[in-house]
Amino acid sequence: MAFVSATFLRLNNIGMAERRDAVKAADTTPGQAADSSITQNRLYDLQRYVAAHMNTETGPFYLEGQYRRDAQKLVDQAKESNGPGININAEAEKVCKPQFTVWSPAYVRCFADELAKYPPSAGPVQKVTLPSTELYRYSFSGPLWSPDFAGWSVALCGVITIMIIARLLSLAVLRMLLKRHYRGI
Repeated sequence: MAFVSATFLRLNNIGMAERRDAVKAADTTPGQAADSSITQNRLYDLQRYVAAHMNTETGPFYLEGQYRRDAQKLVDQAKESNGPGININAEAEKVCKPQFTVWSPAYVRCFADELAKYPPSAGPVQKVTLPSTELYRYSFSGPLWSPDFAGWSVALCGVITIMIIARLLSLAVLRMLLKRHYRGI
């Protein structure tokens, strides 16, 4: 019965590993940039399976592909935003171009002076606050006992083990009582 229980527990663990691998495969599949619903569906499938089967703890794993896509989206949004300091070259050109009709050292000096008026700013990538990696970390724990084949086989194995231990204890007590009884004769 212990072998049967171990087999069913191993099958539960293999089922969890297959579903966890499906989540990781869906997360790293190219072309998922616009639609992460496949990854979410696989993640929910894994969560439901782990919650209903024993011996299915996943351990921590990360959705690296989703994190990279979200981080890249934030960087792209920062590059596209029209914050201060983005178009300082255009501002300098607006001031200097009407003063000088041709390119000359005076135009370059004017342009450099106008650029010097603006404080240096960090690049858009440096201004971006990336999301926390903990938002992309998942870890699921299975129940201590579940009413599936593995759970019932473990319960039956436990009952059989208790019966064997009770039988051995009763035989030991009976043997002690018989020795005591015949010692007196």
